[in-house]
Amino acid sequence: MSASPVATPAPPNQTTPTIPVAALTRLLTGTGESVAVRAPGNDTELGVVPTQREDEVAHVVASARAAQREWVRWPARERARVIRRFSELVHQQREAILDVIQAETGKSRVHALEEVIDVVLGAAHDARTAPAALRDRGRGGAFPVLTRATEVRHPKGVVGVIAPWNYPFTLAATDAVPALLAGNAVVIKPDAQTPFSALTVLRLLREAGLPDGVMQVVTGPGETIGPALIDVVDFVMFTGSTATGTTVAQRCASRLIGCSAELGGKNPLLVLEDADVDRAAEGAVRASFSNAGQLCISIERIYVAEPLADRFTAAMVAATSRLRLGVGYSWDLDVGSLVSATQLERVQRHVDDAVARGARVLAGGRARPDLGPYVFEPTVLTEVPEDALLAREETFGPVVSITVTRDDDESVARANDSIYGLNASVWGSAHRGERVARRLAVGTVNVNEGYAAAWASHAAPMGGWKSSGLGRRHGREGLLKYTEAQTVATQRLLPIAPWPGMSNAQYARFIGAAAGVLRRVR
Repeated sequence: MSASPVATPAPPNQTTPTIPVAALTRLLTGTGESVAVRAPGNDTELGVVPTQREDEVAHVVASARAAQREWVRWPARERARVIRRFSELVHQQREAILDVIQAETGKSRVHALEEVIDVVLGAAHDARTAPAALRDRGRGGAFPVLTRATEVRHPKGVVGVIAPWNYPFTLAATDAVPALLAGNAVVIKPDAQTPFSALTVLRLLREAGLPDGVMQVVTGPGETIGPALIDVVDFVMFTGSTATGTTVAQRCASRLIGCSAELGGKNPLLVLEDADVDRAAEGAVRASFSNAGQLCISIERIYVAEPLADRFTAAMVAATSRLRLGVGYSWDLDVGSLVSATQLERVQRHVDDAVARGARVLAGGRARPDLGPYVFEPTVLTEVPEDALLAREETFGPVVSITVTRDDDESVARANDSIYGLNASVWGSAHRGERVARRLAVGTVNVNEGYAAAWASHAAPMGGWKSSGLGRRHGREGLLKYTEAQTVATQRLLPIAPWPGMSNAQYARFIGAAAGVLRRVR
């Protein structure tokens, strides 16, 4: 019989807070059909949002393009001033922002806080570092003294950000901010389930001093609004499934515009023989069940060294059973709801398939309609066969499997045996953990942490290998991807060609001798 997490129904006063629907929807310009947005925590209506017709998207982008021509004239330090103020406003208004995030997603308040803190710190970092990263840089010219080369960074123009439902505030904000700092305009298409978080980002940026039109939000069905947006912008930032990301990349390629994409993952956690078992188990629980597992970089597979397997499994099951599960706006809840019936069905299907193929449920394993329409218990399984859906496909829910391995080599081999390569976690001594981390075919590895250490390192690039994505967010790469590099080379005194009166043969001897010298110093 499996252990169940602690059920914590919402207290009577924990009703859905009132969010400023009218003020937020006034930021939209669409005249298409209005759609109701529902709270997944209790399936009540949050508000009604007007959508864009497909033909209106081009007009929105055209107005953003017109606003961008003035925005790019602002010095980078002045653009950074707006973003610093935005960071301050997010910090000051964090409680109201948490209400919006929770209402739209059903996640617990502590997991909604991750979004807010990420935006506060990420925007502050980008504002501090962008002016220096964007400045003109002298580069080595063709000939010393005679040639001066300068690298100049220009904005792409209008950046389309297609944001997901799982982290709707931070992934709208932290993808838009570096694009804005680089001098671009931004048009965000949020997921239809979570428009109010993106609109909150827009409201706060305008309050911080962003000129009207430089950032706009378009709403509507992804299958129509998404392609319409891609067809008129100059660069696309997409977060979502690998299948949709592939379609986005193909459509961008047909127009010869760039794109960056963070896609799916089947992220592994490795417990090495010298790991602290209790610390690893607590970390694995956080890494597996944050946002009810609906996190691109959360853990879905655990590989534990055989000598520690029994102790680790017992510790993890015990830690899972202590989680406080439910829907509400109290800080006392650890894990909230899934976002929709579709997500609940996927999670249940993966668990049922694994059990039908011989897996054992050690904790959780059930939907909890008594707590909320889409609540699913944090679930730990073992003996999951390799042909199970749970072993190969991204589940994107509060479900993790434990597999026992002989040694580091087997753990690494199993961890790398996936089409995905987004994030990983390694638990053990720092030296051994970092050595194993470098063997994993993923974009980020956290040693003695699940995901937050890499995610919150805003100066370092973050993104996926293999089928987990293209490009990077964060760091210098996350800013400069929104720019075009231009080289301006100025030649002085002498041309790079035969001088007047010099024969081609003489020039060949001269340039050959010069190349022999320059190759030693360039």
